[in-house]
Amino acid sequence: MRQTWRWFGPADIASIDDMLQAGVEGVVSALHHVPNGVVWSLEEIAKRQQQIATRKDGSPSGIAWEVIESLPVSEDIKKQKNDWRQHIENYKLSLENVARSGLEVVCYNFMPVLDWTRTELRYRVASGGTAMRFDINDFAVFDIHILQRRGAAEDFSEDVRTEAARRFQGLSDEQRKVLARNVTMGLPGSTESLTIQEVQAHLDEYGHISPDQLRRHFVDFLGEVVPVAEKLGLRLCCHPDDPPFPLLGLPRVMSTEADYVYMTGMVESPANGITLCSGSLGARPDNDLPGMMRRLGDKVHFLHLRNVKKDNDSLAGSFFEAEHLGGDTDMVALIAAIIAEERKRRAAGRADWQIPMRPDHGQDILDDLGRRSQPGYPTIGRLKGLAELRGIMTALEHAEFGLR
Repeated sequence: MRQTWRWFGPADIASIDDMLQAGVEGVVSALHHVPNGVVWSLEEIAKRQQQIATRKDGSPSGIAWEVIESLPVSEDIKKQKNDWRQHIENYKLSLENVARSGLEVVCYNFMPVLDWTRTELRYRVASGGTAMRFDINDFAVFDIHILQRRGAAEDFSEDVRTEAARRFQGLSDEQRKVLARNVTMGLPGSTESLTIQEVQAHLDEYGHISPDQLRRHFVDFLGEVVPVAEKLGLRLCCHPDDPPFPLLGLPRVMSTEADYVYMTGMVESPANGITLCSGSLGARPDNDLPGMMRRLGDKVHFLHLRNVKKDNDSLAGSFFEAEHLGGDTDMVALIAAIIAEERKRRAAGRADWQIPMRPDHGQDILDDLGRRSQPGYPTIGRLKGLAELRGIMTALEHAEFGLR
């Protein structure tokens, strides 16, 4: 695997120098300051490449921008409303500029409204560190009592509704604001959450879009951009829903293995691939991550390796982001499947035999606890995760009897 690190740009408290000390081989980044639906210019792409190529003292870093995460799909495209056709044309132009700049892997997602959803950003774990957490009861507090979405109560069990009502009554006004802010955090790298009014406006615009209709919109999008990506030599890879079940009455269409089989099959192309995120998919107990890698591995263009610990086996339940080797996903088995796929690709002569991986998220530990980094992206916590993953990779790659 190609060991990479996500960087949010010059404002990121983890610097290029920090990455070099972590021993990463490449960088994952995006132009978060460019509004969704707007063309990524050659100038802005080159500026980010130069930032990554330069250390604090001005000397060359020796590492490069290798994976885009993400080139966002606008809400207009997902809803097929307003300027969606122009946004698709702009997406194609961005892909052309990306290819001209030497980049090849483009991660994106097709989640409506919220890119990821957590109810607590700094949940205290047993070690004393903190992690991001999704609590279904707290989410029901937000959905039913703070957002007051019409019909929200019907989406939760009686036990969850009862507990949510009890918790809501016990929260102060400030605690309610914090919960709302946590749930409505925008895209990773953005500086502001969506307001309650903005969330409600998006929900109103989605109206009665069903899962089947959103899938049709997704296929329409893929039908437009995948041929362009294939011609340009790009590899598009869709990130799964996070968490992988419906929220806020909105459809989710990339939550299971069946979803990926459907979407990659509807537009067959080496450019139409998968971002296998073990944390997002692992929050759903019926997702078999090692098995998914074995069965879908030839379409996996990018890997997010992290782990979650679920409270129970509910399909839509609570979880927190565990240590990389400490959650419910068997990370050793998953990495073994990844290495087996890379060996198959190498034997077949594929140029993309080495799959880029990044240690996704991490717990805030040690000095991270006082640095207030981007939620989920502490420097030391990710370094620890990368070291653990690197250890498994090295052991498996050099195993005397090979992989089983």
